[in-house]
Amino acid sequence: MKTALVTGACINTGVDIVEKFLSENYAVIFTGRKTENVADAELYYRKKFPGSSVSGYVLNSLTDSGEVDTDAVDKLFAELDEKGIFVSVLVLNAADQGIGQKVFETPLVDFMRVINTNVVWNYYISECAARRMKDNGRGSITFINSNTAYRAIPDRASYIASKGGQLGLMRALALDLGKYNIRVNAVLPGMIKTDRWEKNPEFYENVPSRFTPIGDVAVGADIADAVWYFAECARNTTGAELVVDGGNNIQLYPIIKK
Repeated sequence: MKTALVTGACINTGVDIVEKFLSENYAVIFTGRKTENVADAELYYRKKFPGSSVSGYVLNSLTDSGEVDTDAVDKLFAELDEKGIFVSVLVLNAADQGIGQKVFETPLVDFMRVINTNVVWNYYISECAARRMKDNGRGSITFINSNTAYRAIPDRASYIASKGGQLGLMRALALDLGKYNIRVNAVLPGMIKTDRWEKNPEFYENVPSRFTPIGDVAVGADIADAVWYFAECARNTTGAELVVDGGNNIQLYPIIKK
C-alpha cells in the first residue's frame, strides 16, 4: 500500500486531500498543530473510512523562539522509519496565513514567522522526505501554493512573499531531485469555500475574487483532485504549476454582476 503524508490536515482543504487519498486506497499520515484537533480528525477519518490506514501526528512548524523546529520533523520521520513506513507522496498543505500584517505596523518577527513556516519549514520537510524517496527510487512532492503568488492582496505581504518564494523553491527542487525520479509540483488555489466562507456569508457575498470567469469558487475537493493528478497521473510532469481558481488569474479585474 502506498503512503501519503499531508501536513495541516485537521480542517478545510487538508481534510479533502486526506479523504481523496484514503478513497483511493492509500495509507495516510497527516499532521496538525494541536493534540485535540489531531485526535478528533483521526477519529473522523477512521469512522468515514473504516479499515483504512490513517495516523495523525502533532507537528508545529516553529519553536517558541520562532526558529524552524527541525527536531520535530526529524522525530516524525524517525518514527515512520522505525515502523517501516515509506512516504512516496508528500503534500505540503500547512501554512501560516499571515492575515492582517500591515506595513509599518507588523513587527519583523511576525513577518519572519510566515516566511519560516511557509518556505524554510516546508523545505526541511521536503528534504527529509526526499532522502527516503531517493533511496526508494521514486516520489512526488506537491506544494499547496496560492494564486496570490502572482496577484497581491492587501495586508498580506509576508504571505505573498512566502508563496512567491515557495514557487522558486518548488522549481529548484524539481531540477535537483528529478534525477532521483522525484517529481515536485505546485497547486495554486484561489478562493476556496472553507469554514471561513460559511461563517462570513455577508463578506463573501461581494468579495471581488468570488466573481470568477466560470462563475464559481473552488471547494476543497477541487484542490484534492489537482493534488491527486500530480501524485498519480502526471508521470512526466515536474516543476509545474496547476492553478485552480475558476480563472481569476487570467482576468485583469473581476466582472461583478449587479
